[in-house]
Amino acid sequence: MASIICGSLAFDTIMNFEGRFAQQILPEQLHILNVSFLVPSLRRDFGGCAGNIAYSLKLLGGEPLPMATVGMDGDGYLKRLADLGIRSEFVRTIADAYTAQAMIITDQDNNQINGFHPGAMEQAWQTRIEARSDIALGIIAPDGRDAMVQHAEQFAAAGIPFVFDPGQQLPRFDGAELRDFVEKASWVAVNDYEGKMLCDRTGWDIDEVSRHVRGLIVTTGAQGCDVWVDGKKTQVPGIKARSVVDPTGCGDAFRGALLFGLEQGWSLERCAQLGNHLGAIKIAERGPQNYSIDKAAIGL
Repeated sequence: MASIICGSLAFDTIMNFEGRFAQQILPEQLHILNVSFLVPSLRRDFGGCAGNIAYSLKLLGGEPLPMATVGMDGDGYLKRLADLGIRSEFVRTIADAYTAQAMIITDQDNNQINGFHPGAMEQAWQTRIEARSDIALGIIAPDGRDAMVQHAEQFAAAGIPFVFDPGQQLPRFDGAELRDFVEKASWVAVNDYEGKMLCDRTGWDIDEVSRHVRGLIVTTGAQGCDVWVDGKKTQVPGIKARSVVDPTGCGDAFRGALLFGLEQGWSLERCAQLGNHLGAIKIAERGPQNYSIDKAAIGL
């Protein structure tokens, strides 16, 4: 069975700043902020939430179906998907736009400052979700605003259970819209900052959010994650990484593991344990799609 992964395909330009942002940004001068960071290293990677989640799920043995858009410069990404054995039947090319681009600066504490050009991603609403016998699950990851709204409606209409993972697009929705997403979803996945914003905008406490879905996962970085089911929290400890190199794509690696576990019928706690393993493996490698896994070592 396959999982539809709605989200972006993007090129990530990743730069490393060898200092700390906190030492360069003066809080009392934010109203006239004008800073420059020297970034000695720079690289370009395949990225985007849909691509990163699909990569993780494929490594685990799942069948991802990314639903996304690329631009006039997207041929290389389509070849990348084909080389990985990831089907691209739901990937649309927009001829008059560029593929989404993320510019990411990471400091020595793994804090990040991102700039994102959506490009072709804003046309992702053009591809529809329909019920199909080989599709078991879905996820709505950060994508074009209209696509996220319409794909949630289409998942619900098709009876396909899905994870709502708003990520950096969460601020684009008001409380009523976010409550509607949660009501349609089967699961919600956010990090701790996004979880606080979700609660603030919906007016629901975190335990109340969990009562509207089958389960809620709040990731907390190296500490692991909190799993909420029907208002009750279980803390799932993090996995110590062999080294901390690059956090880009760790959340997406976790979500690929989440989809894999859900498709196997696992408990949400077990899904989260696998997600913590994948996040720890990914953070030890540069780029969001350059790691590999030893299935036996992670209990598969």
